[in-house]
Amino acid sequence: MLKFHDPRGASAIEDTPYTQSLDVDAMEGGNLTIGLLANGFPDSVNFLQAIADALVARLPNLNVRLWDKGNASIPAPESMLQEMRQSCQAVVAAYGH
Repeated sequence: MLKFHDPRGASAIEDTPYTQSLDVDAMEGGNLTIGLLANGFPDSVNFLQAIADALVARLPNLNVRLWDKGNASIPAPESMLQEMRQSCQAVVAAYGH
C-alpha cells in the first residue's frame, strides 16, 4: 500500500478569503474599464492583447486598457499604478512567460 506524505507544514497565519469582486457581466461590461498589465516578458503584450480582444468580443460594452511595464525585473512605476487606479475598476497583471 502506498502512503503519501503532504510536505506542507502548518501555518501560523490564518487564511484570509479574497472578498473583492466585480460583476463584469452586468450590462455586458458597460461603464467598466478593466486594465491589463503586461509584465515585460517577451510576448506579454501580445498575450494580453489577445485577452483584451476576447473580453471585448464577450462583453462589447467593456473598456479595456493595456499597460506594459517593459521590464519584468522591476515593479510597476508608481505613476503607472496611479493611472490604473484612476481609470480602472479592476486590473489583471500577467506574470510568467
